[in-house]
Amino acid sequence: MFTSKNPTGSPKQDFPYWLLVAVGIAVFLLFQIATDEIYSQVMATVSRGIWLTIFVTLVAFFLASLIGLLLALASLSGSLILRQSARFYIEIVRGMPIIVLLLYIAFVATPLMVAGLNALLEPLGIGTLRTRDFPLLWRAVLALTIGYSAFIAEVFRAGIQAVDTGQIEAAEALGMNRWLRFRLIVFPQALKTILPPLGNDFIALIKDSSLVSVLGVADITQLGKVYAAGSFRYFETYNVVALIYLMMTITLSLALRKFERAKDVGER
Repeated sequence: MFTSKNPTGSPKQDFPYWLLVAVGIAVFLLFQIATDEIYSQVMATVSRGIWLTIFVTLVAFFLASLIGLLLALASLSGSLILRQSARFYIEIVRGMPIIVLLLYIAFVATPLMVAGLNALLEPLGIGTLRTRDFPLLWRAVLALTIGYSAFIAEVFRAGIQAVDTGQIEAAEALGMNRWLRFRLIVFPQALKTILPPLGNDFIALIKDSSLVSVLGVADITQLGKVYAAGSFRYFETYNVVALIYLMMTITLSLALRKFERAKDVGER
């Protein structure tokens, strides 16, 4: 496959005909939602799950980013124990499908955690906990957090290692301690490398948040599944579900590409 280039040598950008087709399909479906009673009912039902999907995505991504940063720092640590512990976590979690991790956290890890807490609380005379005291929503958030923290850790690690070592050595020569070097020199530069793949992980998390429906969490997918099962309107229902997800993911993808192009222009 050959890629044409501009006179400046940079790759030539094709006109986004695919986007015109996608917009045309979206406009058609939005027209159906506005004029067709069945589509309108589906949209009214499914749209109730949008905010829960956004909530799950934002909370899981924020927590996964924090854990991922700590894992990246641990994997670059001078301590052999920290490095190997971080690699163990990252490789094991990355090698497990998200849906398997979701089911494991919900139905294996959570009961074990409750049993462990009860073993500590009972000798103190404190009331015992029950597994159902932990909502399925938060079990799903925990599973997505754990799953994506391993991927985000690799993004942070690669970004940190991409920083020129000469600048780190210069900062060390100026008497900066490790925390100051990281906060003022390493992280601001690594962030430029990190943001695009981090944005891709956020978009992927929006899509994977639909997996929480296997636990009965009332997100977009679950509400669509329940409506379709009750009305047998699978075609209309999943058209609307797909439209909602695509509008979120494609909009974010286009915004991310625009940001990357603006960043490239700013660095020239």
